[in-house]
Amino acid sequence: MIIKTTRQRIITRTILLVSIVSFFTDIASEMLYPVMPIYLKTIGFSVVLIGVLEGFAEATAGLSKGYFGNLSDRRGHRLPFVKWGYLLSAISKPMLAAFTYPLWIFFARTTDRLGKGIRIGARDAMLSDESSAANKGKVFGFHRALDTAGAAIGPLIALLFLAFFPGQYKWLFIIAFAPGVIAIAFTFLIKEKRREPSTKAVQVGFLSYFGYWKKSSRHYKQLVSGLLAFTLFNSSDVFLLLALKYQGLSDTQMIGVYIFYNLIYALLSYPVGMIADRLGLKRILVAGLLIFAGVYTSMGFADSLWQFVIIFSFYALYAAATEGISKALISNIASKSDTATAIGFFTSFASIFTLLASSLAGLLWHNFGPKAMFLVSGAGVGCVVIYFAAMKYKEGKNVL
Repeated sequence: MIIKTTRQRIITRTILLVSIVSFFTDIASEMLYPVMPIYLKTIGFSVVLIGVLEGFAEATAGLSKGYFGNLSDRRGHRLPFVKWGYLLSAISKPMLAAFTYPLWIFFARTTDRLGKGIRIGARDAMLSDESSAANKGKVFGFHRALDTAGAAIGPLIALLFLAFFPGQYKWLFIIAFAPGVIAIAFTFLIKEKRREPSTKAVQVGFLSYFGYWKKSSRHYKQLVSGLLAFTLFNSSDVFLLLALKYQGLSDTQMIGVYIFYNLIYALLSYPVGMIADRLGLKRILVAGLLIFAGVYTSMGFADSLWQFVIIFSFYALYAAATEGISKALISNIASKSDTATAIGFFTSFASIFTLLASSLAGLLWHNFGPKAMFLVSGAGVGCVVIYFAAMKYKEGKNVL
């Protein structure tokens, strides 16, 4: 549905198409995500190695996010990066089923994350280019809603498949290639706005986006510093799924909880975006981080299905209040000519911090158990909430 106001169209054709592409890509990715830790354990991966794998893949994606975001700004194009990024993610799915050697699994998983790294800065900048500062919460919320709807449908397909073919995880990786191909097809319907390439830098070095920190505004530095501190305590969601298995839930129950989480997340994303546009993006972000701290602290004590359902409901609210909102904040602070670089810089370092967070979470789990891991994360994010709550912003654009 195309959503309109009396003055302007909020959800444009480009925003809708980009969101549909994300929808089908997430169907493919999320078919595999909840069974990934189980599959990895069946082929000999320990909890520590799973943490290193997830962190390494995200760190690889991180370096590429900054580079390709910067390259998108300098060349004045978004769409080629979107197309190639989604293509790599699609072909990585059957690769994971081809062989079970650890190095191959690392390569295939990294290919998927590299695809995300190529597209994410350009894609989010394209969404920003299509919207105004007053509607960023709605636009990014709408995109997250369709993206996350795919994340609910994907595990549902996996659940139905495993009900008829229990333990046949490899076939899921092959089946997941189909929605990935559909996503690629939709990218050819997108038409981007013509932008003039930057004249500031003809050559773009792989790490040249690091220089954006020096030229960025004080508000950007404050915001990104807080977000990265949060990322340091926010390990991969794989550990949340492993916690369900640790407490004795079946594969079906685990995937069911994950589907429920994504459905709630999808339903809340757009309304939360609307509220953020009215009340202020920063206020909603702080509220979301506070919810995260409560969720992770609670995960250390939960031991039954009904408790996990409640906890994952609040986790969905946290996600709706932070994922799209943080990018909306960044895109409003950065200039239009540097939007992909600004988002790419943040997501690049966020991925590196995820490597640290996931690896440390795996070590904490291995040595002290899941309760210690979740309590440390919850306490750490509680400190980040205090940082954001105390931060003072100039309300120049009425977005913070």
